[in-house]
Amino acid sequence: MLDRKELRGRLERHGGDILSSRGMTCERGFLQHGNTSVFEHSVRVTVACLVVAEALRLAVDERALVRGALLHDYFLYDWHDRSTSRPHHATRHGAYALENAERDFELGVVERDMIASHMFPLAPMPRHRESWVLTLADKGVSAGETIAGLVRRVRGKGTRGSA
Repeated sequence: MLDRKELRGRLERHGGDILSSRGMTCERGFLQHGNTSVFEHSVRVTVACLVVAEALRLAVDERALVRGALLHDYFLYDWHDRSTSRPHHATRHGAYALENAERDFELGVVERDMIASHMFPLAPMPRHRESWVLTLADKGVSAGETIAGLVRRVRGKGTRGSA
């Protein structure tokens, strides 16, 4: 099993330039699910991808897996704000993220497929093993973040009216 230090090392080795980019700094200011920023979400999904690939002993291109996962939501706008959001965010943000990622980074075929297809079945079917890992990891992490946000909201409402 991968420990925190090993995971951090792999993220930095394969995606250090992405993590320190201006676009990822912007992601820190945009919410994704609940109280989770797009940046935090992207890092969590990337860690989940590494853990899944390791646990299932999948032969993956680890560099592509890390880079594609970090960039899968690189759409660079607040999708909650109608004045800045782009149309059909739920179904099109993979395409918006790919457009931005291609502008800011060199991407291979696997990374492109990962970003474009991570919203399957609302997007094209993934064609690479790494894309399937990302699609599943993103769904799991997203569900956890959304549920945690709902729980925080319910707990917050339950304590406001008391005492």
